[in-house]
Amino acid sequence: MFDAAARRLIDPPLNAVGRRVAALGISANQITLLGLALGLLSAAMIWAGAPLAALLPLLLSRLADGLDGAVARASSKSDFGGYLDIACDFLFYGAVPLAFVLMDPVANGAAGAFLLASFYFNGTSFLGYAILAAKRGMETSSQGSKSLYFSNGLLEGTETIGFFVLLCLLPQHFSTLGWIFGTLCFATATLRMLAAYKIFND
Repeated sequence: MFDAAARRLIDPPLNAVGRRVAALGISANQITLLGLALGLLSAAMIWAGAPLAALLPLLLSRLADGLDGAVARASSKSDFGGYLDIACDFLFYGAVPLAFVLMDPVANGAAGAFLLASFYFNGTSFLGYAILAAKRGMETSSQGSKSLYFSNGLLEGTETIGFFVLLCLLPQHFSTLGWIFGTLCFATATLRMLAAYKIFND
């Protein structure tokens, strides 16, 4: 819901840094993999019982996730780069809830399973929409230049990052927050499916 507005704020400085990083010969794919490594490090720290300390690599991983696109725009974009980016994003998004479950399976297991199921449904609705949009030649730049068609929704990347930050700050409330956010994810996917029905049902 807030991704488009967030991009208007963060894209200009990211593009400036991206040009400098690209000039050093560092590729967008290398930044993507660095972001994934930082995200998985954050998940490992959560699993180890240090969610507050995990905030630093978590935020750095999301910075890298924004920077890889800026580097690609400053050098050369590729379809594989976009594919790698979205695959790494989805792995990161699944790793953080899983880490909270592994940190305390008894307290967080049910809510974590519900949350991961909602991510699975939401991710499927997102990627399916992108496939149909590409098939019809649809394009959008409301959330920046992307390799895939990014359909908007009630919950997007900005909200998910904010949710993860909140979990790290309030790990004792994971269960309550997980049920709430998971419900909103299910709502997001359902609304996207209704939109797809109106647009693609011919």
